[in-house]
Amino acid sequence: MQGELLAELPAAAAVAYAGLLGLLIGSFLNVVIHRLPRGESLLRPGSRCPGCQRPIRPWQNVPVLSWLLLRGRCAGCGQRISLRYPAVELLTAMLFAALVYRTGVGWMTPVWLAWGAALVVAAGIDFDHRFIPDEISLGGLAVALVGVPVAHWLEGQLWVEALARSALGALLGGGMLWSVGFVHARLSVAMGRTFEHWPGEGEALPKPASLDYWTWFPGMGFGDVKLLAMIGAVVGPWGVMETVVAASLLGLVMALAWAAGTRRFDAPFGFGPAIAAAALLGVLVPWRPF
Repeated sequence: MQGELLAELPAAAAVAYAGLLGLLIGSFLNVVIHRLPRGESLLRPGSRCPGCQRPIRPWQNVPVLSWLLLRGRCAGCGQRISLRYPAVELLTAMLFAALVYRTGVGWMTPVWLAWGAALVVAAGIDFDHRFIPDEISLGGLAVALVGVPVAHWLEGQLWVEALARSALGALLGGGMLWSVGFVHARLSVAMGRTFEHWPGEGEALPKPASLDYWTWFPGMGFGDVKLLAMIGAVVGPWGVMETVVAASLLGLVMALAWAAGTRRFDAPFGFGPAIAAAALLGVLVPWRPF
């Protein structure tokens, strides 16, 4: 009994360290979610109150704890600090701990944690602005296509097989969603359907010779396609197919909740949070080994 307990201590410590790291990373992810879509530097200036522009002191920037001690308000002007900030920090901490608990500690651990952080950012930005920056989707895809095969190779797998699995997952993930958007766009044109933002007032429908014909679809951003490609590069072909199915169900639930909240059935919303949640559930729900 004592031996089993001692054997579990390193694993428990790894999970705890991952949670602590998640708190710190989550604080930075808040900066990324706020600044990246605005084209602002992620490093300069330092954290400031958006109301009075007062610099936030280091002891006022401790994840979660500072928000609680300040009672959710700026120490200078008293403006409310959004609950989202501690929520993202806690979410990232729990996510990092869960990923380490589920997948163990190995060469893939940095990849899993970076992947989880990227999904948090993608979901947060898409929820706010209804687009996913290429820095997250395409940047994450490039990193995954290198990092995942290398990590699996270091763990003893054949590098070529790991690369093929990662590339196939990326092609399948992006390809499935692209096919849906492309077919929907072509059917919409054939049926004479029009949409508020497609093709846009005074704009002609895209022709096959233009890039928009292949990448601009009504009701779906191409960022979702690139995000699924990035997800597929990490979880592989089977994992990304699970993500697509789960995201469809989660997206339906989100659409109904969004319609109820806005009292409009045509109110647009970002699909990224559903994709990110589905991908994470596919990894964290313990029905298959890693």
